[in-house]
Amino acid sequence: MIKEISLVVSPAVAADKNQIKASVCSNFGILENEVTEVEILKRSVDARSRNIKINLKVRVFVNEIPTKDHDFKFKQYKKVSSNKTVIIVGAGPAGLFAALKLIELGVKPIVIERGKDVRERRRDLAAINKEQVVNPNSNYCFGEGGAGTYSDGKLYTRSTKRGDVFEVLKTFVQFGASREILVEAHPHIGTNKLPKIITAMREQIQEAGGEVLFNLKVIDLLASDKKLSGVVVEDLISSNIYELAANSVILATGHSARDIFTLLHKKSILLEFKPFALGVRVEHPQSLIDSIQYHCAIKEVEEQRKYLPAASYSLVEQVDGKGVYSFCMCPGGIIAPCATSPGEVVTNGWSPSKRNNPFANSGLVVSVEEKDIPAFKNYGPLMGMYFQQSVEQQMCKAGGNTQVAPAQRLVDFVNNKLSADIPQTSYQPGVVSAELHQLLPKFVSTRLQKALKEFGKKMRGYYSNEAVLVATESRTSSPVRIPRDKETFQHPQLKGLFPCGEGAGYAGGIISAAIDGERVAEAAANI
Repeated sequence: MIKEISLVVSPAVAADKNQIKASVCSNFGILENEVTEVEILKRSVDARSRNIKINLKVRVFVNEIPTKDHDFKFKQYKKVSSNKTVIIVGAGPAGLFAALKLIELGVKPIVIERGKDVRERRRDLAAINKEQVVNPNSNYCFGEGGAGTYSDGKLYTRSTKRGDVFEVLKTFVQFGASREILVEAHPHIGTNKLPKIITAMREQIQEAGGEVLFNLKVIDLLASDKKLSGVVVEDLISSNIYELAANSVILATGHSARDIFTLLHKKSILLEFKPFALGVRVEHPQSLIDSIQYHCAIKEVEEQRKYLPAASYSLVEQVDGKGVYSFCMCPGGIIAPCATSPGEVVTNGWSPSKRNNPFANSGLVVSVEEKDIPAFKNYGPLMGMYFQQSVEQQMCKAGGNTQVAPAQRLVDFVNNKLSADIPQTSYQPGVVSAELHQLLPKFVSTRLQKALKEFGKKMRGYYSNEAVLVATESRTSSPVRIPRDKETFQHPQLKGLFPCGEGAGYAGGIISAAIDGERVAEAAANI
């Protein structure tokens, strides 16, 4: 007999499988010698009170021998080297999952990536961190695996209506992720582990006969009679320019491919402004966040953390008719420099798999709509992109035209006071004290100031001058939407062009991008 059971236990019990088994038996009247296996299906932390509990969903095998991987089978990928092709522009989660899905469907993917593979990409990340040199084609946003590879690998999504989240998680496990991501309520792979997983995905694509081409930048589209026939690419190593033909092109370029947005606009291909958000990164000592969320004194945090993960938080407040909210919260994390061009300062956050760094950081952002940026109206559908860029350039100037970021203590920011000094932060290029309340757009800074006071009421201790704001967090999502037909997934003006993922405005993270990649691949395979 197999039973699925939900139970609530202490953190100490949840950390010991034998105690979980004993709890199952005592609570549900099962004899321990009859239980052959207890398999954890889901786990979440309930820290709403000082009496912290762990919610578990388990599968119990009673007088039954469990078969290994009884409900988990790896996908088998066909050989497709001689089959029809689909071009995929971008090797982020949308592009890679689209490629794997095409192979499942018997179609050969040709993946074009302007950046480098994960191994070579590390050198460019070291350059931006240590030498403050930005490679516009290989950085935290561009390169194999996309922005997610070196910016955390959080796998939480609300996009359950769009596709099978569990199947996407299983695919990550197939290529090397821990099976814990199938269990945790907020699964997370970690920046230290993602590169090997992304490499394994690419090697599977190549083994099946697909192609993955690096240092190759799309500079034009080939089209006639409103039908796409391929792309024009530039080899960034040799500077050679040539054409690649295909009836279907999946455009999965990510939210920072401004050159692609500009190219489409110049060719009069329909684009739309898309609301996004902009603000700062806030960083607290992780011990402070732990003490707030786990209802204990800071000196007691170490004891609490024996059985609990680094604490996270999610905050939202409506201020003067706009949403102000935390974004991409990284417990035990690091703030990273994520500019994609020289002359910009952009921040993001990531965490290693153990989330064991001494700081906790999160984006704190304010929604941006067309009515907020009338000065950029002449840019049409690209107005959000140019507004976003202008703020990033302003922050770069304030930091001395390097990757040094302007920063301010949290309470000083709210009180319009220049910080006399800035405490240590995880942002490797360094920070300089600045008046962020003057540098940020006024509709952003004033709402952040009001929201931070309210956040301090929701999390006692959060409103503290121990916390630092680092500017700017601007790449929360794409400021442009590339429209597509709801049924065919093709651009309404250009048959064969399949906008996909975050860059097209149809996803908001690794999982939703992966799901969107699979859906679009299914549509592209039929052309």
